[in-house]
Amino acid sequence: MPNRQPSVPARPQGIQQPAMMLTPKDIISILRRHIFLMIFFAFIGLIAGGISWYLLLKYAPKYTALTFIRVLSPAEKDPMQIGGPIVNKDIQYGHRLSIANLIQQQSNLMNLLDRDRIKRTEWFKSFGDDTNTALRIRRAFDDLKKRLGVSALRDAEFISISMTCGNKKEAALIVNEMVDMFLASYRVTRVSDVRSRLAELQTRRGFVESELTAAERSLDEVRTTFGFSDLEERNFEDTVTKRLNVLDEEEQNLRLTVSQLQANIATLEAIATGPINEQIKNIIERDPTMIFLTQSVFARRTELSAALTKFGEDHRSIRILRETIDDLEQRRDIRKQEIGEQTRQANLQDARDQLIVFVRRLEEAEAQRQQAQALKNRLDAARVEYRKRVEIRDQQQKMLNDLKEHIERLRIMAEDPETAKVASVGPAPEPLQVSSPLWYVYFPGGTFLGFALGIGLAFLVELLNDLLRTPRDVIRYVKANLLGVIPHDSEEDLPRDIDLAHIVRLAPYSLISESYRSMQINFNLSGASDSTKVIFITSCGAGDGKTTIASNFATNLAFEGRRVLLIDANLWRPSLHKIFPKSGLGTKADKSLKSDVGLSDILRGESSPEMIIRPSGVDGLDIIDAGPLAMNLNNLMSGTAMSTLIYQQKALYDHIIIDGPPVLLVSSAKILAGYADGTILVFNAEMTKRGTAQRAVNELKEVNAKLIGCVLLGARALKGGYFHEQFRSYRKYQAVQPTA
Repeated sequence: MPNRQPSVPARPQGIQQPAMMLTPKDIISILRRHIFLMIFFAFIGLIAGGISWYLLLKYAPKYTALTFIRVLSPAEKDPMQIGGPIVNKDIQYGHRLSIANLIQQQSNLMNLLDRDRIKRTEWFKSFGDDTNTALRIRRAFDDLKKRLGVSALRDAEFISISMTCGNKKEAALIVNEMVDMFLASYRVTRVSDVRSRLAELQTRRGFVESELTAAERSLDEVRTTFGFSDLEERNFEDTVTKRLNVLDEEEQNLRLTVSQLQANIATLEAIATGPINEQIKNIIERDPTMIFLTQSVFARRTELSAALTKFGEDHRSIRILRETIDDLEQRRDIRKQEIGEQTRQANLQDARDQLIVFVRRLEEAEAQRQQAQALKNRLDAARVEYRKRVEIRDQQQKMLNDLKEHIERLRIMAEDPETAKVASVGPAPEPLQVSSPLWYVYFPGGTFLGFALGIGLAFLVELLNDLLRTPRDVIRYVKANLLGVIPHDSEEDLPRDIDLAHIVRLAPYSLISESYRSMQINFNLSGASDSTKVIFITSCGAGDGKTTIASNFATNLAFEGRRVLLIDANLWRPSLHKIFPKSGLGTKADKSLKSDVGLSDILRGESSPEMIIRPSGVDGLDIIDAGPLAMNLNNLMSGTAMSTLIYQQKALYDHIIIDGPPVLLVSSAKILAGYADGTILVFNAEMTKRGTAQRAVNELKEVNAKLIGCVLLGARALKGGYFHEQFRSYRKYQAVQPTA
């Protein structure tokens, strides 16, 4: 017979609780479960808001006086022109924002508190007496900084200034005093700035005028130095330039003439040594002597022709005429040579004489042109220098004109009321209505705050509640296989005489019985039904309902036709002898009887299992009662008697169910878990905490116990939860039918 010893428990390790993460469904469920709490606090908030509104309205009303300051465009407007530049809206808003910040700066608030009219107000006197002026002013400053509102409007050219206090007249007085003080100081500052700029520009104008006078003197110096009285730029040429142009043209003409003469002389020299050309021949032919000789020759030839006809060749007259004609021809040739030579020499000489004359004239023209060019160069240099001085003078003149125009503009601006860029739209009137408290703020606000407080309390209650109330909690925090969820008995209208330990038998059609059957099916489908013969059922603490689970679980197994042995191993608080009394099921008198003999007698060897095992009253289900409590219980549990008992009964029964003590209270529970093929851990939805459940699972894992799964007992249908709809649907589908 094997002696199965349980493993020694290891040292417990720290259990790390997982972080709780709320899903939207969880949040909605929490809100639905605590809706009445939230409505209650919302109603309380409504009442509190109404009472607060009434008391504040009666004893501490607040009035807010409001006025506006108009802020013009920050761009400098030219007072000498109509209209002004267009400025971007963001720039204008930034300008208004800077002025609003300037109004709220500490110096302005302190100056406002220093005014006599402010010091005489009840608002100022409420911050203390005259004995401690520094403390009084500091308190008034803190309250003024909080109550005085200054804001720049984004889409309008205004700054709003408001003051809130308990007296409507004083609220308007403080606002108007602040507006008057700021406008006066700001205008003085702006005008002073304009006047200082005006004085600076006037000083600058005097300096520029002196510079302009010096520039005018430098122009006179240029005229005197270069000897020209007129150096201004003209649209027409001056006499020096004209003369230079004439001399240039004359020089060019003379050079051309000299060149032509030189070419003519070369031609005439060639003609003088060469043959007579046609031009000379024409001159010779027009000569009177040549004409006379030619006519004489012609006349003699005529006479010769007549004489030849009359006298013949050998006549003396013929010979004389021939000699005369030859003489005339000779004289004509000589004359021709003389005229040709004289004409060519005369033309050559005339050309040479003209060349000499024009060369001299050219030299004189060159000298005159050089003088004119020198004068022109001097004039150009004078004009360049003069132009530089004129540019300097013009710059000074333009600067002076700009300064005069700017000075005139600043003079107009100094007298212009719009120079300060700010203006009041009128004094702040006394407020006609209170600004605080407002009923439409306190009533809804109180309701909202009460409702929010209810929501906060609802979540606080849920977050502080660390019980395993739902299957979701078991899966999330324990991470164990959930075999079944048994509803709380209040979820059904059961008869008063039904014992929950026998509900699967007495009320088989109830929701609780259906839950036990669902647990049985999950056990069968998990594959542990055939391989797991010894099942140890335990819980975290006392009163969790493990015996009820063991009783109904064993009954369900017996209903399936299996032989089941139910052992009451909780010797400290035995209960199976009450649930299954020896005198018969359902007899109330028998439930008070004690367990005289049982498991402890078998373990001590004082009795045999055959003498202890008894029927339960349910077919197929036998019971071993706990028996009297022994002193050395742990030694008995870990001895050979226990292992022998289980070994023997496994051959006789299909399943052995051990109803053991709580695993976190009694150490022998770990020993019993070592004998079992599988362990079922029972959680009570109204008693088992998350950390306790995690510690119990950890204790079982440390002794290498095989945890088949867990059962959640006493689950209530929470509003917004899964069981709420499931239980309601089941009641409509199937009515409870208790048996006789």
